Amino acid sequence: MTAQEAQWLTRIIADEALDVLFQPIVDTSQQAIYGYEALVRGPVASPLHSPLRLFEVATQAGKLVELDILCRRLAIQRFAALDLPGFLFLNVMPLTIVERDFREGLTLGFINEAGIPAERVVIELTEHVPIHDYALMRQAVDHYRDMGFRVALDDLGAGHSSLRHWSELRPDFVKLDRHFISGVDQEPAKREFLRSIIGVARSLDCKLIAEGVETAAEHLCLWELDRGLSLLQGFYFSRPQSEPPIKLSMPLPGTAPLQAIAGRNARTICRQVAEVAPECLVPNLAERFRCHPELRCVAIVKDGKPLAVVRRSRFLALFTNPFSHALYAKTRALEVADKRMLVAEAEMPLEVLSQRLTDSHEIEQEDFVVTQNGGYLGMGNIVDLLREITAIQVRQARHANPLTGLPGNILINDTLNDYLSSGEGFAAAYVDLDNFKAFNDVYGYARGDHVIISVARLLQAQVESVGGFIGHIGGDDFMLLLPLAHWEKTTRQILAHIDAIAPGFYEAADRERGGIKIENRQGAVSFFPFFSVSVAVKPVAAGAGLKALDIASDLSELKHQAKKIAGNSLFVERRDNFAALRLATS
Repeated sequence: MTAQEAQWLTRIIADEALDVLFQPIVDTSQQAIYGYEALVRGPVASPLHSPLRLFEVATQAGKLVELDILCRRLAIQRFAALDLPGFLFLNVMPLTIVERDFREGLTLGFINEAGIPAERVVIELTEHVPIHDYALMRQAVDHYRDMGFRVALDDLGAGHSSLRHWSELRPDFVKLDRHFISGVDQEPAKREFLRSIIGVARSLDCKLIAEGVETAAEHLCLWELDRGLSLLQGFYFSRPQSEPPIKLSMPLPGTAPLQAIAGRNARTICRQVAEVAPECLVPNLAERFRCHPELRCVAIVKDGKPLAVVRRSRFLALFTNPFSHALYAKTRALEVADKRMLVAEAEMPLEVLSQRLTDSHEIEQEDFVVTQNGGYLGMGNIVDLLREITAIQVRQARHANPLTGLPGNILINDTLNDYLSSGEGFAAAYVDLDNFKAFNDVYGYARGDHVIISVARLLQAQVESVGGFIGHIGGDDFMLLLPLAHWEKTTRQILAHIDAIAPGFYEAADRERGGIKIENRQGAVSFFPFFSVSVAVKPVAAGAGLKALDIASDLSELKHQAKKIAGNSLFVERRDNFAALRLATS
């Protein structure tokens, strides 16, 4: 520690000169953000900008506890100010817990001031020094749990005796060190380690969080590894930010999305319910509820804009004694209304509306207001939403590919026709696996199915990240519909990812020779390189006036041209003023 660093540390603590950043933790099983880890940085221009150096200097100066508590308080205040959803993961030094926070209840005081329930806060134990007194540490952890907090153990596999920490403290979450995640798609030993850790976590009723996910291949490998590993964190999803995203920028691998059925939005389930003016008297509104037993909720609207809602159950609870009518005779409806309401624009997709309802923990969810350009349109009900989503899912299940769950041929044709009817430009792409039959013949259909599912999830993650559509034609053939502005980048990424993950599906000996050898009935031996993909792309200009059969016919021809190119290949139609592109990556 230099004198300059010591001066900077004193100034940082005195001026509270720390930047608080948040990195999302995503839940692949729910397709949503699960929570945020709070991280701190020192001033950019200082020698203590790095958190590692910042805490090293604080330890040397004997100010680790003071700095740790400051970081915690600022993180809680910032989390509340941003009104972020989900859990807040707070990095806490074990030393701080047993020295001050355990005695003084500092963290509980901070979250009470910020208005955050303890149930939404996870105390993440971060090691900079070893734990010597496990009995005291267990007592402190139990104390936190009694207050409603959850507990996480950071960086399993690094630091001081982390496996013993897990055994002694029995945390609610364990975060896996990034060493075991980096390159997991390329290293079978890491995958085996993770499978064993998942088994331990299940037996202890503990959730695992994989840190350090940085590539699509790592993401896909973890998703396929085991559904017990559904919480992920890393640069692939988002870097730490002062104002982090509140929803995922790309859908995660999973079953076919609701977007596969076009045109389903809040307008679909909107019911016309006459609004109420703010000046409406309570007795008049009571009479309306009495005459219309089916009426559950009405909106109070002024100048076309919804101000609040009156819910039947709460409203009628006002009249529980014989004096209520006289008490509220001159009261306006707005005075007894609930201004906490969920408002959905008419064009909001049903899957987005469903997620908003799920996230709105503090708002009654049975009824919501539907608007168009901010103006009152009507009311929606959660029962209608569930009924519509169920109908969509039933139709998808009926017409989905049974292996991948992706839309099958009927849904592909419906969606392609929707794209054509819109009159907007797009790119249609046909994806076909090469050398896949040879893989099936050697390794069997079970492992072949694993390849198909893996490729499907990889395609899905890439396509949906740009707002496109993916369908499974059958076998090893897929159809993609992509925005014109993104088709080339997306297809290039697909080729690069397939090139990276393909060798991992082969046994070590086959990986070394670059493919597999098959002997036919006549004794002749043929060599088949790693499986690859051929991608044929037909850009469709806006207002092209084509039909689905025209596109299918053209793609079939383009696919044959693509398959003439060895390895992962891309072939694009030359006509319609679009440049042709041939690409071989291997």
